[in-house]
Amino acid sequence: MPAKNRIKPYVENSCYHIFNRGVEKRRIFMDEQDIGVFLSYLKTYLLPKDEKQLRDIIADSSKSPKQKDDAARLLELNNFSGELEMVSYTTMPNHFHFLVYQEAPDAIDRFMNSLGTRYTMYFNKRYQRVGPLFQGVYKGVLVESDDQLLYLTRYIHRNILSLPRDLRDKFPSSYPVYLKQIKQEWVKPERILLNFSDSGYNSARNE
Repeated sequence: MPAKNRIKPYVENSCYHIFNRGVEKRRIFMDEQDIGVFLSYLKTYLLPKDEKQLRDIIADSSKSPKQKDDAARLLELNNFSGELEMVSYTTMPNHFHFLVYQEAPDAIDRFMNSLGTRYTMYFNKRYQRVGPLFQGVYKGVLVESDDQLLYLTRYIHRNILSLPRDLRDKFPSSYPVYLKQIKQEWVKPERILLNFSDSGYNSARNE
């Protein structure tokens, strides 16, 4: 039986709320290193890949073996730039939320399979464990209206407020991007911010 809320059928040029959590509700981020690795995977998947530059590094005799190996690994990785945009996100100790815009009809499924497999391999190796890390297949809900789009962005950014104050800064989200406090080139908030003035989104999020 298909998982409840699994995206089916796929709709191109549409936004989806994507979420998943750890198996048995266990933590999927144990410390800042785990979160940093997870975000680095998002960055490499979502920013355009300069294949020519990577091939030049591999062919350059002045580059170290590590530089060549790193370039070769990046060259082999899947890349979803032009197929998928990250509109907003949040990380929590045992789960995450994404709001994504899908341009290709199967981009989300390929993206989530790549991300889930890669992060699980990293996590299991680091903590000497085996088996699945996530609670089954990710869940996805089609966004069907502008009101729903704004509501979900607000919901995703308010998720962190359920944590104790001393933990909130440890679990990144795209909220500072929306406030223009930081820049993450792989986050594309324009679909939301077009509806607000510079200070308007902060007020809407805190309502």
